Amino acid sequence: MDGLRLIVGLGNPGREHERDRHNAGFRFVDTLADKAGVRFAVDAKLFGEVAKVDVAGRALWLLKPATYMNLSGKSVMAALRFWKIEPEQALLAHDELDLPPGVARLKFDGGHGGQNGLRDTMKLLGHGRFHRLRIGIGHPGHKDRVTGWVLGKPGTDDEIMIGRAIDDAIDVLPLAMQGDFNEAMKRLHTGKP
Repeated sequence: MDGLRLIVGLGNPGREHERDRHNAGFRFVDTLADKAGVRFAVDAKLFGEVAKVDVAGRALWLLKPATYMNLSGKSVMAALRFWKIEPEQALLAHDELDLPPGVARLKFDGGHGGQNGLRDTMKLLGHGRFHRLRIGIGHPGHKDRVTGWVLGKPGTDDEIMIGRAIDDAIDVLPLAMQGDFNEAMKRLHTGKP
């Protein structure tokens, strides 16, 4: 199997959610599109916004579901079907409570860890065999404060650290595009080439 063909940024649409911690996945694909000089366009049949970029000489679709986080799977499934992409060729970028700001981790398969965008996608797919980019947003310290935390804006320091983690992940993306996920993981997780 070759590398990635689709990256889905998970988040909630609308200006009021733009800088929320929960929108770290949107921020990742927005940064990729900005660096490539492309804009997202609404695609109603895919229930979201799409853009196409070139990474390491290969075409890559970017998708931002417009369905809200809890229903992300509808948009993901529509894109996989429409572009005839296998789940194993997709990466879902999302916020991760269990990692501190400044840390990003690649992962393949596994559970949803309570992340509602992953939960919905896995429910519709029937499995979790796709790549994930877990972007650390930190944890508020108590489960009762999680909702307000993820839907809140990070402070200046955390904002900078989240941006740094996104840049680090973009730096290893060419390896993932070529199918060398192990090397991409090693570099992202250890910070060493």
